[in-house]
Amino acid sequence: MIRTVESQPPASAPVLAAYSYCETVTGQQARNFAYGIRLLPAPKRRAMSALYAFSRRVDDIGDGPLANDVKAARLEDTRALLTRIRDGAVEEDDTDPVAVALAHAAAHFPIPLGGLDELIDGVQMDTRGETYETWDDLKVYCRCVAGAIGRLSLGVFGTEPGARGAERAPEYADTLGLALQLTNILRDVREDAEGGRTYLPADDLAKFGCSAGFDGPTPPEGSDFAGLVHFEVRRARALFAEGYRLLPLLDRRSGACVAAMAGIYRRLLDRIERDPGAVLRGRVSLPGREKAYVAVRGLSGLDTRHVTRRTVRRRA
Repeated sequence: MIRTVESQPPASAPVLAAYSYCETVTGQQARNFAYGIRLLPAPKRRAMSALYAFSRRVDDIGDGPLANDVKAARLEDTRALLTRIRDGAVEEDDTDPVAVALAHAAAHFPIPLGGLDELIDGVQMDTRGETYETWDDLKVYCRCVAGAIGRLSLGVFGTEPGARGAERAPEYADTLGLALQLTNILRDVREDAEGGRTYLPADDLAKFGCSAGFDGPTPPEGSDFAGLVHFEVRRARALFAEGYRLLPLLDRRSGACVAAMAGIYRRLLDRIERDPGAVLRGRVSLPGREKAYVAVRGLSGLDTRHVTRRTVRRRA
């Protein structure tokens, strides 16, 4: 069972300021993520913001315009900072607010900080320009950059005391991260191609005649691009179905947070399935009102109850 610390002593002014900085970063840059964490109580929301702000820093290094050798050096600097946080060597008056906030969060929640090392490993794959022959190869990358985030988040959420099957919560959190990442890859297929990156497995691209890549608003001539997208959508849906088994293991507000974040991505997947070519014409997104609806649905517990009923039927 993974449990969080429910009662905490009041945070000092420097720590609260550091958390405020992280929450600002999250609110400005997180988009889909922010809708979910708004549903959490303040200590968990702050801790999740600290995780996001550190992860955002790592991602920004990988996505930035710097030369790859400079990126590699900065990623190692970030890993060294993570070691300081892990060793309890970051003081409350440190000049880096992200480090202060994450150090405080890690001291009060059982966050498996090694997951952030995995994130750095994944971004290093990007800087090396790695490509992926098979889904099994791509899963390694997805587990680093997204599955690890699911497991880190679970350290903040914790599991409900006495929840049946709670020992599998990290597995479900990891799988849900894979579902979100594969949805991201489908949504960003043209944007990534323009940046010189290809994430979809080479085997899948070849199977559907898409090995030429995606450098424009139309699919490669003679390809079955819609078939490729529908194939990957089915894979993502299977991952969502497995990952959603996490929901009944969480308390109401943590479950609402996860349901909101995952629900937004599931709706993105629905849009991509209905119009596969849209991902080549621009960035597929949801309007704010639809995201708000998903958040309210998550808070109502509808998704959690649905998963619980399905699980009970399977056991019967």
